[in-house]
Amino acid sequence: MREFIYVGQPTRVIFGAGALAHLEREIDLLGAKRALVLSTPEQAPQAAKVADRLGARAAGVFARAVMHVPIETAREARDEARRLQADCAIAIGGGSTVGLGKAIALESGLPVLAVPTTYAGSEMTPIYGITEAGLKKTGRDLRVLPRTVIYDPELSASLPVGLSVTSGMNAIAHAAEGLYAQDSNPIMDLMAEEGIRALAQALPGIRREPGDAEARAGALYGAWLCGTVLGNVGMALHHKLCHTLGGSFNLPHAEVHTVVLPQAIAFNAAAAAQAMQRIERALDIQGRSSAAAGLFDLARANGAPLALRDIGMQAADLDRAADIAVSNPYWNPRPIGPAQRGEIRELLQRAFEGVRPD
Repeated sequence: MREFIYVGQPTRVIFGAGALAHLEREIDLLGAKRALVLSTPEQAPQAAKVADRLGARAAGVFARAVMHVPIETAREARDEARRLQADCAIAIGGGSTVGLGKAIALESGLPVLAVPTTYAGSEMTPIYGITEAGLKKTGRDLRVLPRTVIYDPELSASLPVGLSVTSGMNAIAHAAEGLYAQDSNPIMDLMAEEGIRALAQALPGIRREPGDAEARAGALYGAWLCGTVLGNVGMALHHKLCHTLGGSFNLPHAEVHTVVLPQAIAFNAAAAAQAMQRIERALDIQGRSSAAAGLFDLARANGAPLALRDIGMQAADLDRAADIAVSNPYWNPRPIGPAQRGEIRELLQRAFEGVRPD
């Protein structure tokens, strides 16, 4: 048995169909009285319903969350929270909204209650990301970890199939990298494998029948596990590339994760053999395909984008992306510093073209 350190994250999780009914109780347990409800512009009607439900407990609605949390938006939301004298934030939506809640908490210490409606999993992490001057900077701070997370599968029932698939692949990426993280441990390995398995089974069901309640619940369960893994261990090459491509080139978050994941896993395969075996077992492809190819096939079979060029990346920007990625690399089981710039550039080319890993 290898040596390891495990520290549990102090988040309260409420899971189940109709779990939003417990919202008022959970606000009371936080000791809060005035909640600022956060969402993207697209989910403003859903945020308004939550505010209406809360009545006098709602301080207001801030429905301007956007991808990659631009620092200007974060400052605007912080100022609004102060102006309204909010004592907690409710983030309803996906990673963009949860990320905005974290940005508020980072400066003010305001507790965040997350109500995920996608499968991003970021609600289970103390990781924040803020984009300033074209660069996305990430960090870890327990102040940004949502105090309570309400998982209600009914709230993701209307999530479009395409976004459901890419959101699920995004969550799988958290678990896949967690399996070869520098600070991985046996508990996270179990959660990562189960999270990948749950999502790999749920996504085809959602594609076949978008209203399948059991598949939606399975995907949300998998997202919870995968997000928990990301919140407990470090990130590596895949997340570095996605933060670079998203923050510096404004590519859509979940789609970038979907496209890059098979290529990053292929890059690391020889340096992380046990992790590859766990991914293959979770995908139920042992002996028939590699982990990288299996992830590519899962995305392709469910209609997800496979190439960076199909989600807005320009070929002329690949060199700059490679330069940014190796200039301040994350730890990775296979080196990814300036000396490996050519290899990273080749990986990005394969991702740009959507080449299936061997």
